[in-house]
Amino acid sequence: MALKAKQINETTKWQDLTEGLQIYEPATSKLFETGEWRTQTPEFYEDKCKQCLLCVPYCPDSCIPVVEGQRRAFDLMHCKGCGICEKACPFGAIKMREGK
Repeated sequence: MALKAKQINETTKWQDLTEGLQIYEPATSKLFETGEWRTQTPEFYEDKCKQCLLCVPYCPDSCIPVVEGQRRAFDLMHCKGCGICEKACPFGAIKMREGK
């Protein structure tokens, strides 16, 4: 029987994991902080942002929160640094920088 995502931790034996560490249950992405995978980090320049929200649907990890219709700072705990948001922004409000 496969373990649930919440049951997997540093003491889990490899024999108890599924092949390829595949998770067969929905809504588990918030359990895993994948931001440490980044080699580049997006920087948000609020003064250049026009709140067009074009970057939001392009983010494959939903790391750009919108609160009351306003775009907020990145959720860097889940951002993998792909840079798609930078390319989607027509105003230069997002720039990628090297490092975490």
